[in-house]
Amino acid sequence: MNSLVNYLLESGISLSLFALSFLLFLRKETFFRTNRMFLLLSVSFSLLLPLVAIPVYTAVPTVLPEVTVTPYRNLLETVIINSHKISGTVESFLLSSRLLVTIWLTGVVIMTMIFIFRIVQIVVIIRKSNTEEREGYRLVLTGRDNPPFSFLRSLFVPENHTEISGYDRIIRHELEHIRQGHTYDVLLLDILLVFQWFNPFIWLLKRAVRENHEYLVDRAVLNSGVTPEEYKGILISQATGNPIYAANHFNYSLLKNRFKMMTRIPSRKIARVKIVTGILLAVALFVVFACEQRKKSPDQGAAQSDTVSLQKLDTGFAISGNPEELKKISELLQSGEFEVAPEDKNGTTILVLKEKENTLADMEEVFVIVEKMPEFPGGEKELRGYIAKSVEYPADAAKKGIQGKVYVTFVVSKDGSVKNVKVIRGVDPLLDKEALRVVNNLPKWIPGEQRGKKVNVSYTVPISFVLQ
Repeated sequence: MNSLVNYLLESGISLSLFALSFLLFLRKETFFRTNRMFLLLSVSFSLLLPLVAIPVYTAVPTVLPEVTVTPYRNLLETVIINSHKISGTVESFLLSSRLLVTIWLTGVVIMTMIFIFRIVQIVVIIRKSNTEEREGYRLVLTGRDNPPFSFLRSLFVPENHTEISGYDRIIRHELEHIRQGHTYDVLLLDILLVFQWFNPFIWLLKRAVRENHEYLVDRAVLNSGVTPEEYKGILISQATGNPIYAANHFNYSLLKNRFKMMTRIPSRKIARVKIVTGILLAVALFVVFACEQRKKSPDQGAAQSDTVSLQKLDTGFAISGNPEELKKISELLQSGEFEVAPEDKNGTTILVLKEKENTLADMEEVFVIVEKMPEFPGGEKELRGYIAKSVEYPADAAKKGIQGKVYVTFVVSKDGSVKNVKVIRGVDPLLDKEALRVVNNLPKWIPGEQRGKKVNVSYTVPISFVLQ
């Protein structure tokens, strides 16, 4: 479900920006074919953009093997933290809101029913009407008083169409819609509207497409020798009725704009430069949504770090290596189960690791499984939600391309407070520190009980930091 939400958000944002760009820069220009191409490419680009993922590799941080192996006790479900605010915060909100999901699904069902109903209406009309195959199209004599309209390669006209004043001009108009394949454009927009019905810019985009269709056809009819005055009169006389399918027809709400376009001075060629806004917009959207930061693996050219050696001592362990690596190791292990102290050995700096004293010595025994397990207020789902909302993906980590899963262990004490929080498997000090901060600030739990007494119980929660 989260992938669907992400797809709808990214495609919806892209469609909205392209629609806004068209309305601001291109709608009043007379490059109708160019405008049609712009609109169709905008829709196609927006539908495909969320499906594209181009890896942009960055240097991988030093990956260290675990110094100790700690069993994961009471492992909770992984909490996923996204670096991308749109895909993370908004997506989490939408997924957590059952009402919004229900409203969206209801709209999808309604729009689907409307779309199917219109198609069924047309099929029924064709079956009940007399049809004639003509060169390049099918003539459907409807026996209705509705104005002529077209759908795919079918031209629908009333049986008494020969008695209609200027009917040959009307037929020419609809045949031009068929010749240019305008129904396919509208069908694409209708299918898109099923899923993006909530986006007001999609409705504006559909209107712009239909409006541009009429401009294209009007130009073709006028170029065939019909005078503007005669053609306007025919349009006004046919601006009544209720066509079944709004693929292309004489809609009186568009007449005013169409009349203006018929007499508008053709746009200067320099105005085509405005298309550049769409290209720049596409590039920007591609960079934002399609390019994903990923770590570069060693076989992709990353320089191999010097070897880090581990030596057993009587009091703990000694780690040797270059100063930069030792600094990273020290920061990483400070939050774990060891005390780290630098020492000099034969002129070389090493890190001496000693196990920390048990901070739970005053907490008596720590259980893993008890008769009555501790409970976070609202349950585990609320716990994951609290962590997801509280964790902020460190900006420096996102900039460096650092991601991974941090395992944090903690104890729910007898009074319900969270204690002894530590990282038992980390990724990077930046991510480890943020995970520790949030878990340390968890609110009180309902403590666990064993044989009627409140006891200490340990948990482990994985927090996965994911770059998008």
